[in-house]
Amino acid sequence: MSVRVLGFIFFLATAASISAQFDDPFGGGQADGSQAATKVKLLVSHDTIKPGSTVTAGLELTMADGWHTYWINPGEAGIATSVEWKLPKGVTAGQIQWPMPEKFTALGSIGYGYHDKTILLVPLAIAADVEPGQATISGKVSWLECKELCIPRDQQVSATLVIAGTAKLSAAAAELDATKKKLPKADVRLAVKAWWDGAVKDDERALLIEFDVGQAGADADFFSMPFESFDVSPESEVNASAVTRVRIKKTVTKFEGVWPSELTGLAVRNLKDHDKMEAFEVKFPVLASASGSAGTTAATEPLPTATAGKSLWQMLVYAFIGGLILNVMPCVLPVISLKILGFVNQSKESPARVRLLGMLYGAGVVVSFLVLAGVVIGVKSAGEMASWGMQMSNPQFVVLLTILITLVALNLFGLFEVTLGSVGAAAGSVASREGAGGAFFNGVLATVLATPCTAPFLAPALGFAFTQTAAVIVLMFVTVALGLALPYVVLSWNPRLLRFLPKPGSWMEKFKVAMGFPMLATAIWLFTVSYEYYGDRILWFGIFLTVLAMALWVFGESFQRGIKRRGLALGIAGGLALGGIVFGLEGQMQWRTPTDPSAAKADVVQDFPGGIRWHRWSPEAVAKAREGGQPVLIDFTAKWCATCIWNKKTSIDIESVRTVLADKNIKAFRADYTRRPDYITEELRRWGRAGVPLVLVFPSDKTKQPKLLPELLSADTVLTTLNEVTD
Repeated sequence: MSVRVLGFIFFLATAASISAQFDDPFGGGQADGSQAATKVKLLVSHDTIKPGSTVTAGLELTMADGWHTYWINPGEAGIATSVEWKLPKGVTAGQIQWPMPEKFTALGSIGYGYHDKTILLVPLAIAADVEPGQATISGKVSWLECKELCIPRDQQVSATLVIAGTAKLSAAAAELDATKKKLPKADVRLAVKAWWDGAVKDDERALLIEFDVGQAGADADFFSMPFESFDVSPESEVNASAVTRVRIKKTVTKFEGVWPSELTGLAVRNLKDHDKMEAFEVKFPVLASASGSAGTTAATEPLPTATAGKSLWQMLVYAFIGGLILNVMPCVLPVISLKILGFVNQSKESPARVRLLGMLYGAGVVVSFLVLAGVVIGVKSAGEMASWGMQMSNPQFVVLLTILITLVALNLFGLFEVTLGSVGAAAGSVASREGAGGAFFNGVLATVLATPCTAPFLAPALGFAFTQTAAVIVLMFVTVALGLALPYVVLSWNPRLLRFLPKPGSWMEKFKVAMGFPMLATAIWLFTVSYEYYGDRILWFGIFLTVLAMALWVFGESFQRGIKRRGLALGIAGGLALGGIVFGLEGQMQWRTPTDPSAAKADVVQDFPGGIRWHRWSPEAVAKAREGGQPVLIDFTAKWCATCIWNKKTSIDIESVRTVLADKNIKAFRADYTRRPDYITEELRRWGRAGVPLVLVFPSDKTKQPKLLPELLSADTVLTTLNEVTD
C-alpha cells in the first residue's frame, strides 16, 4: 500500500475522530467544512451614548436551514457560544443574557440550543469618566454549529459607538428591545419545591421538582444551569401533582464533592404552545425529603398581604370606598375645579338638565373604567403583566396627555375665548359651553387622571382584582367607577345641596382663570414625567407646546374677534402647529423613540444634596442587607405616581426620617416602577398590590414579619414604624 493511500486513510480516521468528539445528537445533513453555516453580526442599541450609561450589545447568530447552536448548558453534547471582548478603556462587558433555548431530542441524546436565528444580549457599561469620542467595540465569537456533523467556528465582530453628551438609538434598538422582552423572567416569586427521591446508585440520584404551572397542566420542564461538580440530566419525566402544579423527575450525576443543596435554572411551561412558551429564572434549595418546606426565588417568610382572607364582597366594598376617596387625591383635584365651575354654570339650568349632565359625567367615568378593564383583560390574555396606571408607562401616551391637559388649561385661561364685550357676556358664553359632550369628557378626564393614583382601601381591592377572572375584574372596576362618580351624580340630582354656591356673574371669569392653574400644574407634572422617557430632548417638547399655544392664540384672535384675513390667520396657525410637530416632536424630540430603559443609572441615587441615599432595589440586594442584620426600607414608586411624590415630600425624604435611617443603620431601597418592569410587577403582586405606592419596612430580625405602610403616609407613621422594627 502506498504512502499516499496510508496518509489518506489516516486523514479520514482523524477527521472521523474529531467529528465524533462534537457529534451532534439532533441529526441533519452534511457540512462543507469550509464556509460557516452560521452568520454572526454584532448589534448595538445606540449610535451615540452618554458617559455613565449602559449600551445593549447583541450577538446575532443566523443559522442555515437545519443547523443549530447551543445554550449556556448544551445538554448531553455540544459547546455553548462564547465571546472574548476587546473593548476600549472605560467600557466593560457583562455576562451573556441567554434567550430561552429549545430542547432537542434525536438519536437517543438530548440537548438545549437554538436554530434559525437568535440574539445573545450583553450589557456594556460606559464609565462616567470615559473620554468622549469614537469607540470601537470588538470581540471574537466562538460557537459550535451542528447538523449531521458539528464544527467549531469563530469570527471577529465589531461595531462603532460614539460617546458624547447626548444619546441616540441605533437602527437595531427596536430589535434588541424586543429580544430583551423575550428573555426568561427574572426575580419571579415562583414557589419551587425539590427533594431527593430514592437512594444513591453509582453516583446517580433521582431528584423531584415541583412548581406551579397554572393552566399549562403537565406541559412543563426544568432546564438546569451547568455545574462543574454535578450534572442534571436534560431528560425529564413529567407528571401533574395537583390541579395547577407539576412534578418533574430528573437524574443528577455527581462527579466530585457533595450532593448539591441548591439548584438554579429555568422553570419552563406551556411547551406545546410555542407561541406562549415562557420561562422563569429560579433558584431553590434541594431538600432531603418531600416533607420539607418549599423554597422560592425570594425570601420564604409569609407575606402579610392586605387581601388575605378577604371575600369578594369585602373587596367590592373596598373598591367603592377607594373610588370615593379618589375624589380628594391630588391626581383628581384639577377635575374637581372643572366640576365646581360646571355646577355654577348649571345653577340656572332646569333640574332635568342638571340631572342629565350629572348622569353623563357618571357615564364618562363608568365607560372609561370599562375600557380600562378591557385593556387589563386583554393584556393578561396576551400573557403580559397588567397593573394599575400602566398607561402612564407608555411614553407616547404621556406626551399626548400632556398636550391635552395643556390645551384644557389654556382654554380655562381664555386663550380660545376672546371676549366680545362685557365680562358678563363672556360669562354667559362660558355657561353656554357647558353641555353633554363637556360633561362626558370631564368624566373621561377624571378617570385618566385618577389612574396614576391609589388611595386607602383601593390598593388592596385592585391587588385582589388583578388576580381574578375577567368577570370579576369588570365588576371591581365598575365598582371603583361608581365610587368616583357618585358625589357628582348625587349633587346633580339634589340641586338644593348646591345652594351654597354663588350665582353666576362677572366673578366667574376670574374663577375660571383661577381654576386653570391646577390644570396647568398637572400639565407641568406630566411634562416632568416625560423627562424620564426622553431625557434632554424634552426641551423640544416644551418648545412645541409654546408654538402650539401661539397657533391657537392666532386662531382664537381671528375667528372669535371676527378680524379680516381669516384665511391668512388660519394658514399661520396651521403652519405653526405643523412646524411644531415636524420640527419639534418628530425632528428634534423624536417622541416615537424614547430613551433606552436599560440605560444605567447610579446604584445609589440622591434626589437632592443631603437627601436619602437610595439604593437600587433587587431581591438579592435586600437579602444581602438582611443577612447582615440590617433593617431595610423599600419604596416602590414611580415618577407618574402623584401619591408616591406626596409621600416622599411629606413623610419619607424629610429630615427626621433621614436622621433615624442614619442613626439606626437602616438601608433604603427604591424600586422604580416608572417604566413598569415585569419583575417589579411580580413583586407588587407578591404583596397583594396592583400598583404603586408600596412602602415596606423589614426589621433587623429576619424571623419577624415586614411592615406594610398605608398608601397615604404621615411622618409619624413612618417614624413609628422605623423605631418599632429596630427596637
